[in-house]
Amino acid sequence: MRQCISTLRRTLNSQQNPVFLLDCCRSLNQIKQAHAQLITTGLILHPITVHKLLKTLAESSFASLSYAHKLFDQIPQPDIFIYNTMIKANSLTHTSCLNSLVIFRSMIHLSGLLPNRYSFVFVFKACGKGLEVLEGEQVRVHAVKVGLESNLFVSNALIGMYASWGLVDEARRVFDGSLNRDLYSWNIMMAGYVGRGVMNQAKDLFDEMPARDVVSWSTVIAGYVQVEYLREQMKGITDVLFFLLIIQLNELALLIMRLGEPHPKKSASKEKIWPWNAMIGGFAMHGKSWEAIDLFEQMKFRRVAPNKVTFIALLTACSHGYMVDEGRDYFKSMATSYSIEPEIEHYGCMVDLLGRAGLLDEVEETILNMPMVPDAAIWGAFLGACRIHKDIERGERIGNFIKGLDSNHIGCHVLLANMYSASGRWSDATAVREKLEESGRQKIPGCSSIELNGVFHQFLVGDQSHPQTKQIFLFLDKMTRRLKIAGYVPEVGEVLLDINDEEEKETALSRHSEKLAIAFGLMNTAPRTPIRIVKNLRVCGDCHEATKFISKVYDREIIVRDRIRYHHFKNGLCSCKDYW
Repeated sequence: MRQCISTLRRTLNSQQNPVFLLDCCRSLNQIKQAHAQLITTGLILHPITVHKLLKTLAESSFASLSYAHKLFDQIPQPDIFIYNTMIKANSLTHTSCLNSLVIFRSMIHLSGLLPNRYSFVFVFKACGKGLEVLEGEQVRVHAVKVGLESNLFVSNALIGMYASWGLVDEARRVFDGSLNRDLYSWNIMMAGYVGRGVMNQAKDLFDEMPARDVVSWSTVIAGYVQVEYLREQMKGITDVLFFLLIIQLNELALLIMRLGEPHPKKSASKEKIWPWNAMIGGFAMHGKSWEAIDLFEQMKFRRVAPNKVTFIALLTACSHGYMVDEGRDYFKSMATSYSIEPEIEHYGCMVDLLGRAGLLDEVEETILNMPMVPDAAIWGAFLGACRIHKDIERGERIGNFIKGLDSNHIGCHVLLANMYSASGRWSDATAVREKLEESGRQKIPGCSSIELNGVFHQFLVGDQSHPQTKQIFLFLDKMTRRLKIAGYVPEVGEVLLDINDEEEKETALSRHSEKLAIAFGLMNTAPRTPIRIVKNLRVCGDCHEATKFISKVYDREIIVRDRIRYHHFKNGLCSCKDYW
């Protein structure tokens, strides 16, 4: 472990490390040259470097599985991460699925390594995509032998494998026998029924679901469309969709209250954990951190044993509520009080918690002392914190390290470009964006959606494709003037383009997708009607500030679901208390 930490430290502080050459490669020949330098420097012996090289060979636009296999065959003692990388790479296409199974068998019989949950997830995917039932059953036997068949991820992959073969009855037996289920378990099982056109069973399962999300509704809608049954059975479903999570939250609250009622034959220790987890997670998403913690304390009082999912929800609540001390204490208590060893998801929550609070030194120390190798998602969360707290130097160093781990990490390039823009380093920002464009990869554009009379309306930044574009832009201009009179000052620092004119900057801000969606909602709904917006990315600081003023000036409640959480705007305030 000390050696791993030392290597990570050296790599982080080195901008000339040959592993970064992989980011510049645009052909297989360039990959081979970088490979040669990695060999001469000795870095090829480090698992992280090999993993990075294999991922590049398997997932880049010039991927070469044959070359990846040659590299794999030269590794003296591949670790579990290397094996899983190869199993996953071969599971992606029908033609190479058999290789996944061959590598899986090699890992078991030749390396002496025990497959982990990711091994089974990838190989079950390969079996479902291009292999026969017999091979899948053999892999399932191994999962039973190592005690992982009941693992949540493994059982979900097993359900998906049988469903992909059309064996919905066998998939349902796995589903019914699963000790742990999450929302994905229900969705994948329902998708299996829909895929076979068995809508009666799909609808029954849908009705039994303890919770539903957009995927759940989309799947069942798609099923009804297939059997031309949508109009009669799903009338008004879009209205339900937008109220879904709030309704679920209330229903779960009532359920928890019922669980708290005395019952002479009920043993508290036998209570199911999932409703508690769902409720804590619901409070966390809506920024009700103290309610989440209070519910966890009630859970302890009733002697309901928490699990790993409980702590993910609890740490998320602490992160969204600026409750750093509480988060630290709960994280430590996992092992000391509940014998639950934190996994990478829990460390990710701690990185988010500490990063949001600006404790960047502590974030870095936490990552370097993780008992497992941190992935690009962990470092990406750290980079996001560097951007929020404007630590450009540290962010640049972390960003370059992430690119060394995963050159295809689009979010890393976008965050770096945004950091440079925010600090006025326009040439650096342009260089990063041009590199992203040259690679053929594109950032996900910001998109905001609003539902009106059963129809979804989507807006991109500066979108002019909507039939009411002219009216919306005129409304935005009037709205901005009203907001300024009320005290709103545009945060021009959020403009990520090199614009010198202040008025142009303000105009660019006013055309953000969520402002377009809100303007459309204000124009087309009655006064005091709540407006509900869904955005695929994190809401920017200026839009957040503007929406607070809109809620007050127009006397509207505005609910925005962004990538991170729910924001409830009312009377000039937001439920997140400006901390998100």
